[in-house]
Amino acid sequence: MKVLLTGFDPFGGESINPALEAVKRVKDNISGAEIIKLEIPTVFKKSVETLNKGIEENKPDIVICIGQAGGRFDITPERVAINMDDARIKDNEGNQPIDDAIFEDGENAYFASLPIKAMVKEMKDNNIPASVSNSAGTFVCNHIMYGLLYLIDKKYPGVKGGFIHVPFIPSQIIEKKNMPCMSLEDITKGLELAIKAAVEHKDDIKEVGGKIC
Repeated sequence: MKVLLTGFDPFGGESINPALEAVKRVKDNISGAEIIKLEIPTVFKKSVETLNKGIEENKPDIVICIGQAGGRFDITPERVAINMDDARIKDNEGNQPIDDAIFEDGENAYFASLPIKAMVKEMKDNNIPASVSNSAGTFVCNHIMYGLLYLIDKKYPGVKGGFIHVPFIPSQIIEKKNMPCMSLEDITKGLELAIKAAVEHKDDIKEVGGKIC
């Protein structure tokens, strides 16, 4: 089995992206699965093109994209991606789409095909803060998640895919007062546990993971 694991480069004025740094540190083999790592540009459209090329070249069974969500205190597998780009800031090439569909022939939304609740449980059982998220935003993180699930729907049936957001690391919040963070070591451990669950669970578990609002 192969797992393609992607991480975004730094964006929004940051000099580091914990998503990419953690991806680099993830073990090369987890539960018998080969882990293939790929850096993705934080750029609308180009990110999906890079991902598509990575899937074509590596033919993975599972694809998990990782991104930064500054302000969150835990690791959050995403449940759903929506067909909408609405950028609050510019991407790394100056693009700032407003209320644009990602793919005109795509569904309004796609749900992750990963066992997200099993992934959360595996992390929490091993003392890594984690929860299910129901919004991947409308920036490049949602764009790549939607793009991945669109590609799976249109070109790569049988592949499982989804997205995980990770918090800031301590070095990023020195000038950001009262902002949550997580050590790079714990983020890396959390991703390894999430991958383990994704590899070992064909179907997701039934467990409370919803939110009131």
